[in-house]
Amino acid sequence: MAKKKLATVLTLFLAIITQSHGFGAGTEFFLSSKADNDLYRVFRLNDIECSRYDTPSQVIEKAPDGAPVLILADTYPSTTTRIDESLFAKAREKKLRLYIEYPASLPGLRGGRPEGTVWERAVITSERFGKSLERMRIVAIQDCHYVPFEVDDAWLVIAKVAGFDRAVYGVPESAPPILFEHDGSLLVATTKLSQFVTGRYAPLDAWPTLWRTILEWLTDGEAVPDLKFGPSVQASYGKNQRMPSDYERQAVIRGVDWYRTARLLIHDRWMDEWSEAADWDDRVGPAPQKSWPVGDGSNGILEGLSSRILYDGSQSVRWYIRADCNSESAMAFALRSLVDSHAQSRDTASNLLDYVYFDSDLQQGPRDDPESPSYGLLGWDTDPNRTKIYYGDDNARAFLGTMATAAALQRDRWDEALLRGILGNFRTTGQKGFRGDRHREEDLQKSGWQALFTSDRVNYAPHYESWLWATYLWLYHKTEYSPLLDRARTAITQTMDAYPAGWRWANGIQQERARMILPLAWLVRVDDTPRHRNWLRFMAGELLAGQDESGAIREEVGAGAGRYGPPKSNEDYGKHEATLLQANGDPVCDLLYTMNFAFLALHEAAAATGDDYYQEAEDRVADFLCRIQARSKTRPEFDGVWFRAFDYDRWDYWASNADVGWGAWAAETGWTQGWIVSVLALRQKQTSLWDLTAASRIARHFESYRKRMLPAEE
Repeated sequence: MAKKKLATVLTLFLAIITQSHGFGAGTEFFLSSKADNDLYRVFRLNDIECSRYDTPSQVIEKAPDGAPVLILADTYPSTTTRIDESLFAKAREKKLRLYIEYPASLPGLRGGRPEGTVWERAVITSERFGKSLERMRIVAIQDCHYVPFEVDDAWLVIAKVAGFDRAVYGVPESAPPILFEHDGSLLVATTKLSQFVTGRYAPLDAWPTLWRTILEWLTDGEAVPDLKFGPSVQASYGKNQRMPSDYERQAVIRGVDWYRTARLLIHDRWMDEWSEAADWDDRVGPAPQKSWPVGDGSNGILEGLSSRILYDGSQSVRWYIRADCNSESAMAFALRSLVDSHAQSRDTASNLLDYVYFDSDLQQGPRDDPESPSYGLLGWDTDPNRTKIYYGDDNARAFLGTMATAAALQRDRWDEALLRGILGNFRTTGQKGFRGDRHREEDLQKSGWQALFTSDRVNYAPHYESWLWATYLWLYHKTEYSPLLDRARTAITQTMDAYPAGWRWANGIQQERARMILPLAWLVRVDDTPRHRNWLRFMAGELLAGQDESGAIREEVGAGAGRYGPPKSNEDYGKHEATLLQANGDPVCDLLYTMNFAFLALHEAAAATGDDYYQEAEDRVADFLCRIQARSKTRPEFDGVWFRAFDYDRWDYWASNADVGWGAWAAETGWTQGWIVSVLALRQKQTSLWDLTAASRIARHFESYRKRMLPAEE
């Protein structure tokens, strides 16, 4: 009897505590929304008591006096939320605490015509959110559409601001409000904040705090727990989550499958769409539709995803067909076929290389004319305005991808095209081994290649130069043609001597270090000296000084002659290519310019030296990359992809999105996807790119092309 009496007392005590202090006991939210609204779904997921109605009039009628009511923007962004003055009067009469989204007008306050955004982000301008979301914190309301209102004080505004996660240059006074109080009992969102899951609002850690603050205002200060929800696109594994034993193999397969689920392989039936894309700004436009058939590589592959996330969580696509991306993607398909004997991937790889070298204009026209100074070069991409532009770094990656694909498929049909390409770049490289950032067809036709071949040019920019040196060292190993080694070694020597003050970095200094390691590793392969090994170890150490325990390699801007640094003002944001960070120390890594290339470089350094130092660093990178590969059940077109940016402290896709074309959520089929998949596949096969391609018979064609393309004395 005593035990029963004690149990009854405890039950009553817990009930009193729950009713007095716990959220949810007697608290019910009333919503006007569709059943698929993100906030409504999250309420149900979190067992928050709520009632949903189809219209604002219904919810205002049914909600009891003093209740918290949310009128959500069902028809965003096409139509604003319209509420009659009589309904506002009814809400005031019932003393409802009212949150309303995307309203056309308010009592005593008329809104303007809805406006859209491109570079603008939302900024916290109130102390209401506490220390976890302080003033000047930046949050992304992707593709935000908002109704302009003029108010004196706002909790949240929208503006073009520079900064990683804080508006470092402040907020313009004219910044339109996104969230503000009105008339005492009304909280207004001028956009649709409740689209936060579907719309992939970021960063993830901001939105529970933001919604808790809104809900606490609605409940007149009652404590509300943070909402738990799963993002529509997220990293495959947590920072410390146990992964399956075959996680690297799975990452390879999912990484290649992404090309198809994203429908980036062009099919005959929608080739006309590529032609129409010439009229779009920078060829950025809607992604291929889910109903469209997937190509087999015969028409090439698109460049990848644009960084801009649209209001429904989708992303636009860059409708370029680039030589480098196609060759690197071919490599990924080919190496995947070695991992799981996937016949379709073998065929796709072969078709992609045929497209690059034989079926497109990329190595045709003047590039196929032995008398032309551009003979052998690969055009930037198939757009007629860009086919006649020749970036050395893009050519180099295309050639490395070709080497790997040919070796994996055990085919030599591309050997002559590859040889012409390497020699075409070599003969437009100066005596000291530097080629410059790029050449143009019209300039080559005027100057000829001989003037470039005998020039004294220097260009301490590994981003543009260094992987060509790797191709020269590779071809030297096959042919023993000493000028290839001599010029590469001279350029490497001068570049190492110029480090760091003389280097001209592009998007950051870390990418330059990462690019430098591959030619240093392959220099050890062909000229193994203590000095060359020391160079390799030194440069790897410089890069890995920024490696986090998670395996991520932190981005860093260098001193001096940087080309694409962080924005220098709010106005500068979004005007040119840019870093992902705002200042050194921001916990972000770059999978477009640094980690992808560092992964290959460390892999080749480990294979060239047998040194555990490189192997252990590579293993950490591999673990990290497999964890942050995107996973999505609701957005299959993103499942298996690697986005450019990752904040390894937040464990989220987040960064300064200032880059004009390849920002935080960009995904490149070649540079990023191609190399990460390929190195993981090489690890599965326990080989290196150097060893995989060791049996190449390209040398049998060398003498005839040397006589045709190079001076007799060389």
